[in-house]
Amino acid sequence: MAEPFLPYGRQTIEDDDIAAVAAALRDDLLTTGPRVEAFESAFAEAVGAEHAVACANGTAALHLAMLALGVREGDVCIVPSTTFLATANCVRYVGAEVVFADVDPDSGLMRPDDLAQALARAAPRPVAAVLPVHLRGDVADLPAISALAQAAGAVVVEDACHALGSRLRHGGDAVLVGSGRWSSAATFSFHPVKTIATGEGGMVATPDADVAERLRRLRSHGMVRPADADPWWYEMAEPGFNYRLPDILCALGQSQLAKLPRFASARQALAARYAAILQPLAPAVRLARAPAASLSVPHLMSVLIDFEGLGTSRRDLMERLRARGIGSQVHYIPVHTQPYYRARYGDQSLPGAQAWYDRTLSLPLYPAMTVQDVDRVVEALAESLGLA
Repeated sequence: MAEPFLPYGRQTIEDDDIAAVAAALRDDLLTTGPRVEAFESAFAEAVGAEHAVACANGTAALHLAMLALGVREGDVCIVPSTTFLATANCVRYVGAEVVFADVDPDSGLMRPDDLAQALARAAPRPVAAVLPVHLRGDVADLPAISALAQAAGAVVVEDACHALGSRLRHGGDAVLVGSGRWSSAATFSFHPVKTIATGEGGMVATPDADVAERLRRLRSHGMVRPADADPWWYEMAEPGFNYRLPDILCALGQSQLAKLPRFASARQALAARYAAILQPLAPAVRLARAPAASLSVPHLMSVLIDFEGLGTSRRDLMERLRARGIGSQVHYIPVHTQPYYRARYGDQSLPGAQAWYDRTLSLPLYPAMTVQDVDRVVEALAESLGLA
C-alpha cells in the first residue's frame, strides 16, 4: 500500500469536535448566540488577554484592528515584506499607505533595525501603526519594536496568525503572544493549517476595553442598540462590516482550543525531531533561525536551502517531493514585489526579504504527524537533493 500523502499543513478534527458542532447545530441560535462569547472568553484566558473579539477570518481581524485603532486615509503603517498579503492589504483597506520593512534573511522576521530604517523612509509622514509578524510561530522582538513604535507615535498591531501559544522570554517571564504587554492588538487566524481550526475564523486580542467594544460594533455593521430604546431599535454611528463568526464555528473553536496544549506539544516535538535529523544536511539545508527569546509553538517547518549551490531549482525539488508523497509550500513571496504594490510604490530593494524568499521551503508539520513521518520527509528531501 502506498504511503499517505503528507501536506505541508492540515487540521486535526476529532470526534469531540464533530460532537461540539453537532450540538451547536441543534441550538436555536446558529449565529450571534452564546457560543461566540464563550469562545472569546476561553480564548482571552488562553492567551492572557483582557479582551478577545471573534470575527470571520484572520484578514477580517487585521482590518478590524486598523479600524478600531483609528488608522485612516493619509496615515502610514510599517509592514514587513515577508508576510501574507493580508498584513499589508488591511492597511490599504482603510486608505492608509504601506511602508515595507526588510527582514532578517535567516529568520524572516522584522528586526528593530529593519523597523528603524523603515521609519526613516516613512519620514516626515507620521506613522500610525507598526505591524510585526510572528512568522512560523517565532516571536519578533516586541519590546524593542514597541519602544521604536512608541517613540514614533505609532500603535503596535501584532500579526500573530502563526503564533497561537507562542511566548516571548523577557526578564524572568515567558509572556504569551496576545497578552497585550507590548501592543494595542494582536490578530489570530483559525484557517485549517493554523494551530487550531474553525474552517475560517479569526480573533483580535486587546488589553483595551474601549478598543474591544469598537471591534464588536464594527464586526456587525457598526450597529448599536441603546439601552432604553425600543426592542427593534438600532443606530449606526459609522459603517461597519459583516465580519461575525457564527456559533457553529465558535463551537468548533472552543473544542479545538481545549486541545491547544496537546497540539502545541506535538508541534514542538516534531520540530525537535526535524532539527535533530536535518543537521547532517547542513549547510546546504538548515532550519530557519529562531530568535533566542522566542519560545515558539511552530506553525511552519521552514528550512533554508542553497538551491544554487546544489544545482537545482525549488520547483524541481517540490515536484520530486510531491512524487514521493510529500507536500511543501513557500512562505512567502515578498509583498513589496506584488504588481499592485510595485505599481503604487515602485521597485524597492529589500535584500533580506529577497534572500529569505530565494531559499525558503516549508515542509510538513501538523499534530497528526508521527516521528516516522518526519523521518520520511527528511529522507525524501535528502535523496531529492542528492545529499543522501
